[in-house]
Amino acid sequence: MTEIEIGRGKRGRRAYSFDDIAIVPSRRTRDPEEVSVGWQIDAYHFDIPVLAAPMDSVTSPATAIAFGRLGGLPVLDLEGLWTRYEDPEPLLAEIATLDPTVATTRMQEIYRADIDPDLVTTRLREIRDAGVTVAGALTPQRTQQLWKTVVDAGVDLFVIRGTTVSAEHVSGRAEPLNLKRFIYELDVPVIVGGAATYSAAIHLMRTGAAGVLVGFGGGAAHTTRRTLGIHAPMASAIADVAAARRDYLDESGGRYVHVIADGGVGTSGDLVKAVACGADAVMLGAALARATESPGRGFHWGPEAHHAELPRGERVEVGAVGGLDEVLFGPSRTADGTTNLVGALRRAMATTGYLDLKEFQRVEVVVAPYQRS
Repeated sequence: MTEIEIGRGKRGRRAYSFDDIAIVPSRRTRDPEEVSVGWQIDAYHFDIPVLAAPMDSVTSPATAIAFGRLGGLPVLDLEGLWTRYEDPEPLLAEIATLDPTVATTRMQEIYRADIDPDLVTTRLREIRDAGVTVAGALTPQRTQQLWKTVVDAGVDLFVIRGTTVSAEHVSGRAEPLNLKRFIYELDVPVIVGGAATYSAAIHLMRTGAAGVLVGFGGGAAHTTRRTLGIHAPMASAIADVAAARRDYLDESGGRYVHVIADGGVGTSGDLVKAVACGADAVMLGAALARATESPGRGFHWGPEAHHAELPRGERVEVGAVGGLDEVLFGPSRTADGTTNLVGALRRAMATTGYLDLKEFQRVEVVVAPYQRS
């Protein structure tokens, strides 16, 4: 693969973001009503290929239930405010009104409270009792501490999510989580990530994961590129991980691991391009935080924003564009790609002549950097 000379002592591979690529129409078109956007992982079928990100500004038990009933897969952050406080609503309201100069400091104080295992059980059972598929997320650091509580609460899908997750974490201080052994011994399917390279992804696939999250520091609330200097342009990252999925399918004799874009999918056009690059589904944060029902009240932040030692994110204002059903299914009242996300995916697939998501992953893509005026 062609590399670019950065300087005489360093070369680098050119990587592409969603803004750098475009989808090319084909000779065939279809009616949007004939297009299928359904998605299935393990035994669980969903009407739309969208996961609600495990972020306190996006997913509460109430919004998880609403999102699940609309056909998506909600993922609750089991290290968030809902498992630290009996009633976090006053704190969510406070976070939405904080002055930007003190927001990080105050959020660090709020999230310093201990996680209550009983609240983990309560929140997951509340979602399960509503008849919605239950998914909960932990970081690798907390997984060994809380996994049994999560499984006993009746979780359907287990998500291990961090800024980056590897199958080979090396530590001289403590025994790290052995992902392969953990997933093998668990009775529920596991989605793990993020990963941003072919090598990292194929190693995660070999652990037995049902799905791999793709992304590193590219979300709207991330500052990882500024704080750590690390960033993975999403179009290239998804294509690389999709190649790992293809090669692992051959290596394993037919075991398919789902690729889930996680980060940088802020508009309907980004969602469409993520699938075109090889994603089976997308995990949305800021795009869903714009719904009027979202607990962030027009603001969005992730767990990186309140890290006790080195915050790599911030609270950002995303505003509100409409109800959750409008964000997903419209009708749109603006042309900025923030509402009717699923409708846009359907229309893009119909315009290029594809009937389902797996077919659409074969659509022609060109490098066409977007020039903003």
